[in-house]
This record gives sequence, structure tokens and C-alpha cells, in this order.
Amino acid sequence: QVQLVETGGDSVQPGGSLTLSCGGSGFVFGIYGMAWFRQTPGAERVFVGGISWDRETIRYGDSVKGRFTVTRDNAKNTVSLQMDNLKPEDTALYFCAAPRNPWTLGALRTDYYYWGQGTQVTVSS
Repeated sequence: QVQLVETGGDSVQPGGSLTLSCGGSGFVFGIYGMAWFRQTPGAERVFVGGISWDRETIRYGDSVKGRFTVTRDNAKNTVSLQMDNLKPEDTALYFCAAPRNPWTLGALRTDYYYWGQGTQVTVSS
């Protein structure tokens, strides 16, 4: 079955950096667009960034543009989220997501079918 496992969440100070990683298994990782979302208590999951299967298209949410970078390694079945200049408002549970169908890359929560368990990022002084 499809599994997505996020790692790398931690507590950091404002202005700091952190890299999250997501490993995928149970599907042909290299032909799926992959995305990162985040969620705070009581709120909807929000698109953070996504990368197409061939790395040709990379999208970011407005609040993280210029600070976050999404990359992928299809040989290792991993997608990463490099987060720089972190702000307290970046505090959230971060999720890795894959769509039901290959070759696609969306920015809506409803575009994604498979989800990891999430990894917590806390930005606080």
C-alpha cells in the first residue's frame, strides 16, 4: 500500500532553517507530482509547495515564496522541503501528499489522496 513518511520536524528560532523529508513507497514515486501542506489546530490544510514528477514545474504558496524550496530525488523516492528564514507563523504540522493519479500537480487539498502522518515544526524564541 502507499506510504508517505515525513521526517525532520523540530523546534527552531525565528530566522532559522530546517529541512523536512518525505519518503514514499508502495507506488511508482517517479511519475507522481508531490506536494507539502501544513495545518494548524482548527484550520484547513494549506498548500505550501509542490513539484512535478520531472521537476519541470515547482509551485509555492504565497506565504512561503522566496523562503522555502521543494526538491525531489526520484532515485531515492524522496521529496524535501528546505525552509529558510522561518517565522513564528510557519509553526504547523507539515504533511507530504501524493495525488491519486500520476503526472499531475495541483495546489488544492482535494487534488491529493495519499497523506503522511505529519511532522511538527515549531518556530519560537
